[in-house]
Amino acid sequence: MNDVVTKEDLRQFGLELLGSIENLITQTKEGHSDVTEQEWIKSRQVRKLMNMSPGSVQNLRVTEKVRFKKIVGSYYYNKADLLKLFTDEKCK
Repeated sequence: MNDVVTKEDLRQFGLELLGSIENLITQTKEGHSDVTEQEWIKSRQVRKLMNMSPGSVQNLRVTEKVRFKKIVGSYYYNKADLLKLFTDEKCK
């Protein structure tokens, strides 16, 4: 049981560790970029996707132009309603 760890062993471990971290970061980024595939999206995602202010998003909710749900203090908006609303506005 007298295992000796060499510099090469440590270098190899470091490379494997960095590879694993890079894979995790890539998977996380891909998971967050799937906003376009979600049916209900949070207010922050709506603002980022549509380049809107928080007040504009609230106005859409208050005027009932888009469906929304409030779950534990967070508002979720129907993505299809948002896209339809803004494609209709572009056609006018």
